[in-house]
Amino acid sequence: MSSHDSQVDQGKSRKRRQAERIAERASVRLGPTLVKIVLLGLLDAFSVYSAFMLAARRSWYFMAAVIVVALVINWIYWQQGHLAAKYLTPGLIFLLIFQLFAITYSAYISFTNYGTGHNGDKEQAITSLLQAASTKVPNSPSYTVTVVQCGKDLGFAIANDDGEIQVGNAHTPLHQVQAASSDESGHVSKLPGCQVLDFNDLLSRQDEVTTLAVPLSSDAKQGQLKTSDGQTAFVYKPSLEYNRAKDTMTDTTTGLVYTDRGTGAFVAEGDKELKPGWKINVGLSNFTSVFASKQLRGPFGQVMVWTIEFSVISVASTFILGLFLALVFNEPRMKGRKIYRSILILPYAFPAFLSALVWSGLLNEKFGFVNQVLLGGADIPWLHSAGLAKIAILVVNLWLGFPYMFLVCMGALQSIPEDLSEAAKIDGASAWQIFRLIKFPLLLVSVAPLLISSFAMNFNNFNLIYMLTQGGPAQTGTGLNVGSTDILISMVYKIAFVGADKNYGLASAFAIVIFAVVALVSAIGFRASKSLEELN
Repeated sequence: MSSHDSQVDQGKSRKRRQAERIAERASVRLGPTLVKIVLLGLLDAFSVYSAFMLAARRSWYFMAAVIVVALVINWIYWQQGHLAAKYLTPGLIFLLIFQLFAITYSAYISFTNYGTGHNGDKEQAITSLLQAASTKVPNSPSYTVTVVQCGKDLGFAIANDDGEIQVGNAHTPLHQVQAASSDESGHVSKLPGCQVLDFNDLLSRQDEVTTLAVPLSSDAKQGQLKTSDGQTAFVYKPSLEYNRAKDTMTDTTTGLVYTDRGTGAFVAEGDKELKPGWKINVGLSNFTSVFASKQLRGPFGQVMVWTIEFSVISVASTFILGLFLALVFNEPRMKGRKIYRSILILPYAFPAFLSALVWSGLLNEKFGFVNQVLLGGADIPWLHSAGLAKIAILVVNLWLGFPYMFLVCMGALQSIPEDLSEAAKIDGASAWQIFRLIKFPLLLVSVAPLLISSFAMNFNNFNLIYMLTQGGPAQTGTGLNVGSTDILISMVYKIAFVGADKNYGLASAFAIVIFAVVALVSAIGFRASKSLEELN
């Protein structure tokens, strides 16, 4: 082949590749491409906004994570091919956000003292202590102030007797400004670059105005100006003094010195502690206190035992009743089976939390339907006696849970071939023997995993407990805010969100313990259920 022919072939090959690329581009549909451009554009805009916000808060790790995720998503969806990655990416992102991040963050919080009085860092705690300890100086002079808004910050403007006007806010001490003017009453009427708040503005922003403190100068010992009416201010000075070199907080009225002992708060002699403190890493302290602290060990043990009892009895009772009804309505000789089946699954059609609220009213001691109508006006404290409340919870949970087991068992029974039963009858087996030796083992193969998941669901059945009894009746003599019918998850909720002292760190430690228990029981259950698979 001559060199001329070779060049001609190369030219044809190049033109063919160009034609293929053009054809490939022409085959791209315009509509989906525009949708992809819009969605990725929105994602990029949100990512850039989030990155700037995180950078402003100095959350460098989260900012880096947002940027990396946005780049990876853009790379995946702008590439040709990678079809599997394009389908899996949304699911993986939601998995990371709603599962792995939640678990990881809960685990992190469980190793801290995060809770009431320990919500922020040390600098925030020092600022809060100094502001909270601020008291009015006796015989303080009265300042005529005007509340102004400069940018986003509220501040005070003061007109001195010699005509000078000063302005300041919570972050900037009072300083002189030019080109401002005041009226005859001494209030500032004009301040360039700032808005003077009128009476209506003061009323609508009353909380912001009354909590505003403006330093008189850069020397904190000079005190701050505060106002209660937006018209007149007085000098306040903190009764605490912070020594940054020694890292101590001194009460100027008593001379008591508070030091940082590494417990997340300033502590003085006699373990007297200043609040608020700050968040620190406490290691395994929350976990050890769950099992070692006398204050927590007793209530935790009682709640753990009741949680297991509640879960086991609930699963067993709903399964037995559901299986019995499934056997009854699976019998061909039963008349009106479709109607009965429809009625039986009604409890499953109502929201569980709404049903629990309805049952709470039905079981009311004074006005409930059960006492007044069914029991002829009896005065039975269904929800106010520890033992009766537990029985009420188990009965209501049976009413709520048996339709699910009924449907599951009905489906499993119908999947068992009738030939097996017919062959057993020919061999002389009774109905009970057919059920016990053939149907029940085969049914367990299908429902065993569902029984395990039902146990896990009841172990964390917060809706029923909180809507029916709110964990009550209350237990006295315990160190925790727990009731007789509280299960672990409702106890965790109370520790984290109910009462004056919220302890998110301890609640997270309890949540980790619950996760470990459920995971252990599920693992044992699934391991045991594998032996049933051999029946197939």
